Amino acid sequence: MIYLREQIDAAVKAKGYAYFAGAKDYDVNIIGVRNSAPGQKVTNLFDDKLTLSYRVGGKWFYHEWDATTEPGKKGVMQFHNAKGVARLVPGQYKGVYAVSMHRGKYQAVCQRLGDVTVWRDGDRDMTFAEGKTDTGMFGINIHKAGTVSSFVENWSEGCQVFKRVKDFNEFMAIVNKAKDIHGNHFTYTLIESNDI
Repeated sequence: MIYLREQIDAAVKAKGYAYFAGAKDYDVNIIGVRNSAPGQKVTNLFDDKLTLSYRVGGKWFYHEWDATTEPGKKGVMQFHNAKGVARLVPGQYKGVYAVSMHRGKYQAVCQRLGDVTVWRDGDRDMTFAEGKTDTGMFGINIHKAGTVSSFVENWSEGCQVFKRVKDFNEFMAIVNKAKDIHGNHFTYTLIESNDI
């Protein structure tokens, strides 16, 4: 599915969330769109979207990339947290993210400045459970997978992950411009495709 910036704007505002249109350039809106169609089924696919919208010189710019907002098959079967694999609960996480090092390896947009809420699932039945929530600092980062990845596998155990490195690099170039203007604090918003 391909969305328009205006659709994302409307969906975010309908939830009562902030949508940034600041007077300064590069006041970025980082918004994930989870594919609602599979329900709680683990697809192991990059079937979600990560979007970025912002203004420069009063003109809107909008980008949309293939990504996952959910763990993959290996993440679900071989998770490293005793409470279960994490799946980010849709919502707006204001000022929680910063440009930092993902696992000490490369720059990404990382959960550094506050808590997020995730569902925890530990039964490995390839269906996401939405009963138990857990709020805290879990390193639910926005990062890249392989050069062009076909399957999520363990690229995500809760993280929001780009399918293609080139898309991630484009995203980071814009985010770093935003950081230089607005400081190193970002809001991430996750909505469902059926919100649009």
